Amino acid sequence: MVSYNNKGFAKQNRPTLFTIHYSLFILTALLLSACGYKPSAHSIKKLFGNNIFVEVKVDRAEPENAPYVKDEMNRIIYQRFKGHVVSKEHADTELYIDYRGSSFSPLTYTNGYVTRYRANIRVHFTMVTPKGRLSKSITAIHEADIQESSLTSSTLRIEAIRVGLQKALDEFLAYASAKGVMSDE
Repeated sequence: MVSYNNKGFAKQNRPTLFTIHYSLFILTALLLSACGYKPSAHSIKKLFGNNIFVEVKVDRAEPENAPYVKDEMNRIIYQRFKGHVVSKEHADTELYIDYRGSSFSPLTYTNGYVTRYRANIRVHFTMVTPKGRLSKSITAIHEADIQESSLTSSTLRIEAIRVGLQKALDEFLAYASAKGVMSDE
């Protein structure tokens, strides 16, 4: 049955925005479940287990970063896959992280001050699981703007190291996840 508006024109039945979004969600869910898609977090959790031992070695040139790097890695591990950081005796997985330092390069200058820099964070990961051993060296790159003042340089350095460590760990987790998936097949 066709309905008419007050000007005598036929109304068109248009789907609402909610109907369109709901339909797209159902279609996406069906496609992903039909092809056997599993998120990488599933593979990482399966590969790592629940109990993880973390040992961090820090570059001798930057000993002031040792406690910070260790705490940051523990925090990232807990946040990313809800793993428990435990002693070596109770661990399902051992993760050895060798923080090999950082270097900072200026990218742009304004009035003689560095206004943008690049931080290169070098980290070597070694993971030991019941399935075997996996190692990878990673250099994470972080670029950021800086104000024309040296007052915040120490804070920016710590932030650059934190972001670089997160990027390096993400890259290692992606690598370990791919290796884990490949070994399951």
